[in-house]
Amino acid sequence: MDFPGNKTIYRGFERWDFTVAGVPAIVVAPRKADLGLNWIWRAEFWDHEPGVDLALLDRGFHVVHLSVGNTFGCPSAMRKWDEFYAFLTNNFGFARKVALEGLSRGGLYCYNWAADNPEKVSCIYADNPVCDFKSWPGGKGVGPGSVVDWQKLISDYNFASEAEALRWPLNPIDNLAPLARAGVPVLHVCGDADEVVPYQENSGLLGPRYRELGGDYREIIKPGGMHHPHGLKDPLPVVDFIVGNAIIGE
Repeated sequence: MDFPGNKTIYRGFERWDFTVAGVPAIVVAPRKADLGLNWIWRAEFWDHEPGVDLALLDRGFHVVHLSVGNTFGCPSAMRKWDEFYAFLTNNFGFARKVALEGLSRGGLYCYNWAADNPEKVSCIYADNPVCDFKSWPGGKGVGPGSVVDWQKLISDYNFASEAEALRWPLNPIDNLAPLARAGVPVLHVCGDADEVVPYQENSGLLGPRYRELGGDYREIIKPGGMHHPHGLKDPLPVVDFIVGNAIIGE
């Protein structure tokens, strides 16, 4: 299967770079695609700690990324995600349900898009994810936040003021019901000493809330783990979770 754009090699796999919705897109293909044409969508930080992605390529998954800039999962970025999803499923037959991968602020993209499109998501894997932008970049809890990113988020979401941002009712921790109703399984890998995206304000809130809604929430805690490094030394538990929720081809 050939995609548009420039073809190169990424860590031994064929890679295509092209433009969708006016922004850069990447598709990396496995040496042999699985029958379901399964794929994982990395929200942010392309090629950072790619152990899960590389293992999934070996399992026949495609790995994709859409570079919407540092826009915190804002509505305009999510519309570009809609276009990328349609492009890959309609033109190339990708599975109608995609696995989402959210590292750090990538959690905002994954959860915001999944809440609007729960029927299109096979599972969510998130690593020290931002689950409430008041925590990061807002810095309204125990973490330091980021003043520059907080001001940019307010602009990207077209909030009229910080007060409006603080009243936003659709942060991931507050918008889980659509995912629970759709039966989307979730796995978080978390450092319990995360100093940037504090566990207790993010995954520590999201997990219990999702379970209360009947959602399938699983968690791997790294005792004493901080925000970095992301990932596990052995990505197999994450890979098995994603593969276990994949579309089985005929």
